Amino acid sequence: MRQLKTITLGLLLILPLFLFGHSSILPVSGRLFGLQKETLVYARSTDSTVLDPAFSLDEESNKVITNIFEGLVRFKPGTSTIEPCLAEAWRVSPDGREWTFYLRRDVKFHDGTPFNSEAVRYSVERQMPAQRTDRASYASFTFGMVENIITPDPYTVKFILKYPYAPFLNNLAMASSAPIVSPSAASALGEAFSEKPVGTGPYRFVNWEKGKNITLKENRDYWGKLPDCPTLVFTVIKNSRLRSLALKMGLVDIVDGIAIADARFLEQKGFPILKKNGLDLNYLGFFTDKQPFNNPAVRKAVCMLIDRKQIIEGLFQNASIEAISPLPPGVLGYDPNSRPIPYDPAVAKELLARSGYAEGLKIKIITYNNTRPYNPAGGEKLAATLKAELAKAGIEAEVKLYPWEQYKEALLQEEGDAFLYGWISDNGDPDNFLYTLLSSAQIESGLNTARYRNSEVDLLLARAQQETEPTLREQAYRNAAKIVVNDAPWLFLNHSLKIYATTTRIEGFVPHFAGFTPLNSIKKQKLN
Repeated sequence: MRQLKTITLGLLLILPLFLFGHSSILPVSGRLFGLQKETLVYARSTDSTVLDPAFSLDEESNKVITNIFEGLVRFKPGTSTIEPCLAEAWRVSPDGREWTFYLRRDVKFHDGTPFNSEAVRYSVERQMPAQRTDRASYASFTFGMVENIITPDPYTVKFILKYPYAPFLNNLAMASSAPIVSPSAASALGEAFSEKPVGTGPYRFVNWEKGKNITLKENRDYWGKLPDCPTLVFTVIKNSRLRSLALKMGLVDIVDGIAIADARFLEQKGFPILKKNGLDLNYLGFFTDKQPFNNPAVRKAVCMLIDRKQIIEGLFQNASIEAISPLPPGVLGYDPNSRPIPYDPAVAKELLARSGYAEGLKIKIITYNNTRPYNPAGGEKLAATLKAELAKAGIEAEVKLYPWEQYKEALLQEEGDAFLYGWISDNGDPDNFLYTLLSSAQIESGLNTARYRNSEVDLLLARAQQETEPTLREQAYRNAAKIVVNDAPWLFLNHSLKIYATTTRIEGFVPHFAGFTPLNSIKKQKLN
């Protein structure tokens, strides 16, 4: 504790020098802008990479993009529920293949040009064959099911799909690929549009000092309520402790990605701490098409030998939350009453004995050598923990480690018997977890890495993919998830935990589990 206080004191002494030498602070104002009511300062560990939504692949880019651009629909604050945005309403044809959106009128892009159906067509078609480039990585996911776009008038857009696809609405709410760009600016600027973005959002782009800060100003022509804070700055402070101290000193208003210890430090000082599970899953998968894990009893036995709570508390230092099903909390179909296979070594040994492994079992677990958002300890440490737990029951686990790209190749080659892996959802729809990762139709693509097959699950997922009624979709996904839990193609481990802290002077910050949050509704009190 004494050492921690010494480190903290040292950081306090160097922080002002760091910040004033860090040009993400001074260009915005001649004084400490975190103290101004007019400016909202968001501190994060890493800079954005691109500000054109068609080319965005990372959360840091999406944090900024979602405040500059808008889509036809959006997520309700902090949820996976869809609400209108640039489209005021929509309808779906009975066969689920024609989606008609009725656009908001009198909306302008930041460059003064009008938003209309042709802008929607342009934004989508620039990401479809033959215009699509390799940089538009999310385009095929977002719009791959689109066969044609029809614009019967300036305020109506029709998407004709190749097949019924209910998750299409969630796709249109994503920060990557889906937002509508200014055709005039994107055409004129070309690749430079990635650094000089023009959208319809509540904030307009002003300046980007790479690796330091991105400055946005209020869009005075915004169709909705103007932001309470006219200036929004995303600044980079790489160290978690420095970000926390910057908040404590009143230099910034919101910090994210902070360590558990720093969150406790701030909470003790009276700063609000917000926690949100990630839109992801960490799991131990089994190759279900070969011995020994073609036997569900053996898969269940391994699940019963792993104390997930101990992993979360010990290895992850409570920087994650326990997974109880294939779906994270907040996603349609998530059942808080789901009962995962329990930790029960005694029953596990009985299952192994009945399966012919009373004398023990040898397996190979393959893993990656880096950390992942859903695995902050890294693949090597997590595999070592699992190996030690399994050894107590006579299961000898060999662990083979790979660099990330080589690891994905090893998965495709089905090396070993079990594997550590995870998933980060693209659109917050349950289809993106269950169909993508567990439908037998995805075995050939390699996405169903466990090679899991269940005809009942396949049927439920196919029906849910075409069902546009949320209540019926939810029930189908709950039923499918229940079967998956019992079949145990994976041991569900955890979801990531996103931790934010804010100054006591702001209200209205509701983080979204996908990592991108509109900040225009935040209010900031003046200093007394």
